[in-house]
Amino acid sequence: MFQSLTLELDDLDKQILEVLKQDCSKSIREVAKAVGKSPSLILKRVKRLYEAGLIRRCEAVLDYLKLGYGLMALTLFKVDGAHIEEVENVLAKEPRVRGVYDITGEYDIAIIAVFKDVADLNSFIKKVLKNPYIKESVTSVIFKAVKDEINIEYFAE
Repeated sequence: MFQSLTLELDDLDKQILEVLKQDCSKSIREVAKAVGKSPSLILKRVKRLYEAGLIRRCEAVLDYLKLGYGLMALTLFKVDGAHIEEVENVLAKEPRVRGVYDITGEYDIAIIAVFKDVADLNSFIKKVLKNPYIKESVTSVIFKAVKDEINIEYFAE
């Protein structure tokens, strides 16, 4: 999943990515205007960035708190080694789960999920612990997200 960047980016590519990072709903014309180039050039560059896989998708980023999900938690799981991917796939289908991570160390899987309240979290944990391949779990409530960004500030360097 985490691979080094193989596409050479010039300053224009970086400018385009910065504009799209801020608001991916911008039209090609709006991006072109923001970077001072022609729409046809920007269209070619954006297509290239998508084809290279640098831009995977454009999506809305929801504010879960405003949707009533006021509790975020990090849960670590120890899983029967032969079934790690199977458990990861089951967890990834859970609607409250924001991310599923295959990790090293004492635990095998980490998830970050959002919940309406403690009762919702409790119900979720009891449900997933019914999976016979999960041997152990530990859950931490996240009090405050100091940084919770989809994109890193890669191009600021």
